[in-house]
Amino acid sequence: MAESPRKISPAQLAGRYERIHTQLSEQLKTGPKRTADPIARMATICALMHAKMPHFFWTGFYRLVDGDLVVGPYQGPLACALLPAPDGVCWKGIKSHQTVIVPDVHAFPGHVACDERSQSEIVVPVRGPGGDIVAVLDVDSDQPDSFAEVDQAGLEKIVALITDGELI
Repeated sequence: MAESPRKISPAQLAGRYERIHTQLSEQLKTGPKRTADPIARMATICALMHAKMPHFFWTGFYRLVDGDLVVGPYQGPLACALLPAPDGVCWKGIKSHQTVIVPDVHAFPGHVACDERSQSEIVVPVRGPGGDIVAVLDVDSDQPDSFAEVDQAGLEKIVALITDGELI
């Protein structure tokens, strides 16, 4: 089982998110040796966050493609390749245009279970340069009630690095 985020204080968790953001900001700078490609950015974000955040059981992106959510870069167990509308936490994030925190996925109406071990979830919308939602970051934990406002703030700031002023 993953380490509970409750073993570290909210301030420590916020500091961890800030360090990850700083590392990703440096890694994702555009220029002759960096890429502005959003899929490459998603892959880099997934790899680093999944390695550094012990309460992340599954870390990945679902991209909005022709009205469906199609799996993008991820780390963790096998994912659902497609999340058809309108059910699930990811679609709630798309429809509400807001981050969604679910302390108990089994109590969430219409939850799409790609892996039965998932217990809690956070979904963060990814906006393109025009503000339209183009994807979601989906993070699952194998522990209940693993996500809080500190995760929301940290992940929203990290997700903003995907477009970082570039075209998606």
